Amino acid sequence: MILEMKVPSPGESITEVEIAEWLVEDGDYVEKDQAIAEVDSDKATLELPAEQSGIITLKAEVGDAVEVGAVVCLIDTSAAKPEGGEKKEDAPKTEVKEEPKKEVATITQKETYASGTPSPAAKKILDEKGIASNTVKGSGRDGRITKEDAVKAVPAMGTPTGGSRGERRSKLSMLRRKVAERLVSAKNETAMLTTFNEVDMSPIFELRKQYKEDFKAKHGVSLGFMSFFTKAVVRALEMYPAVNSMIDGKEMISYDFCDISIAVSGPKGLMVPVIRNAENLTFRGIESEVKRLAIRAREGEITVDEMTGGTFTITNGGVFGSMLSTPIINPPQSAILGMHNIVERPIAKDGAIAIAPIMYVALSYDHRIIDGKESVGFLVAVKEALESPEELLMDNDIKKALEM
Repeated sequence: MILEMKVPSPGESITEVEIAEWLVEDGDYVEKDQAIAEVDSDKATLELPAEQSGIITLKAEVGDAVEVGAVVCLIDTSAAKPEGGEKKEDAPKTEVKEEPKKEVATITQKETYASGTPSPAAKKILDEKGIASNTVKGSGRDGRITKEDAVKAVPAMGTPTGGSRGERRSKLSMLRRKVAERLVSAKNETAMLTTFNEVDMSPIFELRKQYKEDFKAKHGVSLGFMSFFTKAVVRALEMYPAVNSMIDGKEMISYDFCDISIAVSGPKGLMVPVIRNAENLTFRGIESEVKRLAIRAREGEITVDEMTGGTFTITNGGVFGSMLSTPIINPPQSAILGMHNIVERPIAKDGAIAIAPIMYVALSYDHRIIDGKESVGFLVAVKEALESPEELLMDNDIKKALEM
């Protein structure tokens, strides 16, 4: 029996996917539920499992965009598993495919009177630049050197010759293309501005130094910076609800919950999973959810539902060493907070110069619905909470807040 395997729907709004990689070869014997391909949608990379065991015949190539419901391979379920798991060969089919390739290769490499001979225009360029024609590969008919070949052979002024000058082209994945479209859309369709501030991270450093070992021993997760930032953002969003809103046509939608998107670098590019109802989570709950989502994103197991929605985004360029940046809004959201690296810097404290671990933070926002007063006030509120975490994030009860 021949089973037609069709592309399943990764999500309600997705109509096509792209074959990112075949994990098996044409003619292989596959087992039921074995991962046979990776497919890219505009939101995530998903694995395609075999629906039955049998010999597989591929019907799409890597890079092909296929509609949801289209047949991408056939599985002969009546075929017996080869001994030793060897691939089923089809010798006549293979020879038919390979023979024309050999003939074409022979024709394109055939030497004629024109091989290596420059055209008059090409000869003039090569002579002027003192370049021997036998060092230039011709792309014209029968290997003839064209004017374009001669121009390419001339080194740029002031550039030393002899080094490698190769280039490589590769097709952008569907996920990367979608990210590119969204970023351009965010820049073109929003009135985006960015405001900056700095945060003295000394109080958080002291809290982590004192409690992180006990916190990890009790809860099985580290007490990182993300829980403090998420708590500070939730507090600021409640103070400035316009930042927790978005535009829909001629209307503004405001939310009474905080779904915080966190930017995570995955194997296929940037992914933004969502921490749902962050306002209801404890420090332990936030750290556990951040760890779970980050692992799933990096292992390619994240689902579309886990990346859909979000009312505000936090991105941390500091893990890569970024000192300062202007993060781009994650549409249709209206604001994004950028974290950066922590560096010891001289600051004024109590009328004296002191050295403290400082982080620069940036808030990019859509000026269409968020005014300057609100954006600056929001970022100041985040700064205040991070610099006074015991009072503003823990209600002056550290052990209770950390569930110690």
